[in-house]
Amino acid sequence: MLLNIHIKNLALIDELDIDFDDRLNILTGETGAGKSIIIGSLGIGLGGKFDRNLLRDEEKEGLVELVFSADDDYIRSALEGIEVFPDEEGQILISRKLNHAGRVVNRINDSTVTLTKIKEAAGILIDLHAQHEQQSLLIKNKHIEILDRYGKEEIAEKKFQVKELYENYVDLSNRLNSMNMSEEERLRKKDYISYRINEISSAHLTEGEDESLEVFYKKAVNARDILEGLDKIHSITGYDSSDSFGNSISYALSDMKGLTELDSDLDGTYKILSDIDGMLNDFNRELSDYTKSMEFDEGQFKETEERLNLINTLKSKYGNSISLILSAKDDLELELKELSDYETRLDSLKKELKKTEELLIQKSDELTDIRKKNAKSLCELIKKSLTELNFMSVTFDMSFNKLERYSASGNDEAYFMISTNVGEPAKPLYEVASGGELSRVMLAIKSCLASEDDIPTLIFDEIDVGISGKTAQKVAEKMSVIAREHQVICITHLPQIAAMADTHYVIKKVVENNKTITKIKKLKKEQQIEELARILGGADITEANLASAAEMKGLAERTKLY
Repeated sequence: MLLNIHIKNLALIDELDIDFDDRLNILTGETGAGKSIIIGSLGIGLGGKFDRNLLRDEEKEGLVELVFSADDDYIRSALEGIEVFPDEEGQILISRKLNHAGRVVNRINDSTVTLTKIKEAAGILIDLHAQHEQQSLLIKNKHIEILDRYGKEEIAEKKFQVKELYENYVDLSNRLNSMNMSEEERLRKKDYISYRINEISSAHLTEGEDESLEVFYKKAVNARDILEGLDKIHSITGYDSSDSFGNSISYALSDMKGLTELDSDLDGTYKILSDIDGMLNDFNRELSDYTKSMEFDEGQFKETEERLNLINTLKSKYGNSISLILSAKDDLELELKELSDYETRLDSLKKELKKTEELLIQKSDELTDIRKKNAKSLCELIKKSLTELNFMSVTFDMSFNKLERYSASGNDEAYFMISTNVGEPAKPLYEVASGGELSRVMLAIKSCLASEDDIPTLIFDEIDVGISGKTAQKVAEKMSVIAREHQVICITHLPQIAAMADTHYVIKKVVENNKTITKIKKLKKEQQIEELARILGGADITEANLASAAEMKGLAERTKLY
């Protein structure tokens, strides 16, 4: 369940902490006190839009933190299924922080997570009902989602089978459509593919060939510049001119030889110079050998150039390496084989498609049967719940139509039908329900799903739209029934609902330090009666209001069954 919400720097809220209890938590307050800000903050914490325009002080961060207990085995298992793990105390902390630059940081416990992960975890932990959700009852396609949620234990497996068959059916249909061509087109395509295969095959490519050819070609293209440079170096280091290094060292070596005869201590120095002369001879010999190797045959150069042009042309068509070109050839050969076996493959695909379609029809029909069985049970439960919510002569059913096309969830069109008056035929809910009726229908649906759902916390906002009097009392009693098995948090302006509170909070707008802020207070029993008197009588609380409030609270306490 939701243990705490912490809100900071949002709209009229400077900083606010609310600790929630189990069962029925009621929040009341005057219009404009900030009830919508609190429910909006809950929505943000559960993954809703976090807009920087909500920041009270644009220079400070906005923060919403929700703390949940996750001690239920099913909840813990479901969370672990999405790789969300409670802390050592069995709690989950969802935190969303917005800075002044508009960047939102999403965290679960100590880990930064995606917004999708926040929404997945929230969907397991809490069910937020606001007015927009009851408006979803006006969308016909939403009704079947409610049914599938109710009968998930039977329906989910069959839906998965239908989804797999449908995806396979679509894939086969697309493959068959791609093969849909005339004999002339097929022959033309075969000729073109054969030409491309032959174009690659006739090149007789080998891996790494292009790299060695590039080295040779580059060397040949630069041969003249290389030879001119080497000739210049040889003239400097060789022995052909009187001022070359080679001749100069030879003269110096001859003179050094004579000096060693005069002083044997110069033998080492003479050896060094002799080594230099030997190394220079080796160097010039290497230059000479390399120069001879640079004599290219014109025909070989032209052949290399043509070969490289061919390889580069193939690269531009099939891939930027020889391995990719050869891989493209393999793909083309496979495609040619498929075209050659066209009739066989076409017949095989048609048979497979027909078999898949038959299975899809069969499983979709089975899904329809399961849905209809669950729809009957669900509608009976909703009708009973609506009667408890002061729909005295209600008829509630679900209409099924078969769509011509299939989808991943079958081919059912299903929507709720309702009649609230004796003798009137049932009509589609999305056409006839008023705002007050929609809120009660949604509450009835929630109460029916509550026994099926394992979501521990339900939040209701504006569930009391368009109702009053006896109907409001019935809605209050229904919410107390839901609160037997679930934590319920409800924002209301009706005294009948507020009187049912197990825990009651009042939201107020106050001025502190010349600033308007929203505050919330958990009420004791006598304070709850005062708040009920305010709701009943307005600004001036009379003794009569207090007496009525006390009587209403006492009646509520006696009505509760837990």
